[in-house]
Amino acid sequence: MGRVEGKVALVTGAARGQGRSHAVRLAEEGADVIAIDICAEIPDMPYPPTGPADLAETARLVEEQDRRVVAAEADIRDFEALSAAIAAGVEELGRLDIVAANAGITGFAKPGIEISEESWRLHLDINLTGAWHTMKAGIPHLLAGGRGGAVIATTSTAALRGYRGIAHYTAAKHGLTGLVRTLSQEYGSERIRVNCIAPSTVDTPMAVNDEVKRIFLPGVEEPTMAEFEAAATTIHPLPTPWLEPIDISNALLFLASDEARYITGITLPVDAGLSQH
Repeated sequence: MGRVEGKVALVTGAARGQGRSHAVRLAEEGADVIAIDICAEIPDMPYPPTGPADLAETARLVEEQDRRVVAAEADIRDFEALSAAIAAGVEELGRLDIVAANAGITGFAKPGIEISEESWRLHLDINLTGAWHTMKAGIPHLLAGGRGGAVIATTSTAALRGYRGIAHYTAAKHGLTGLVRTLSQEYGSERIRVNCIAPSTVDTPMAVNDEVKRIFLPGVEEPTMAEFEAAATTIHPLPTPWLEPIDISNALLFLASDEARYITGITLPVDAGLSQH
């Protein structure tokens, strides 16, 4: 216990799913948390949006660990609003040590040249530019603290291989990997480590929904959950259809902790062996 004791962690996309899991797991190990989420509807999403009640629940779960939390609604596409939310959290909690650039979306599956201009821009704006905004706003606080720090971006196995139907998402995640590698070089001398986690399918609303079912089962008009589980299991060497959010949070905790003090610039697959399959 206490692997990030006394530290402050920023988590974007914190209202539910992996983001909520990250916030709670870091709090369990001693971190105070700045929890940020848009809490609003986003177009071209085949799953329900988060809302203020979701973010409030994340905050409650962090406080349940006897840790402080600052929860704020901000859109990672809006650099000024995001910067202000992060600065307010740092002012209240006193420091920043960990940046978890977790927020992201996925949309409806279409062949690459059939993706609309709007959908392409939306995915790049959130999954790549939004992550860059998070680092652009967060890293100066790590530098100001003079203690080093850890930045962890959530990419995907789509950063390591191609996937039919989600060219916009895949392109953004490949780009995010390049950004992480570059920033790890630029800020290593300040003891700031920058890494990626590349999950396979994770049991969250973003990845387990009717649209993703159709990606796994093309041609099946109304795939059942049982059919989806069976199809999703076949892509993994380890026998599971998907991972749980805690599996990703445990990896993020490791990269955020001093146990990973000499690990930077990597992409860590947490994928039941998918990237090697």
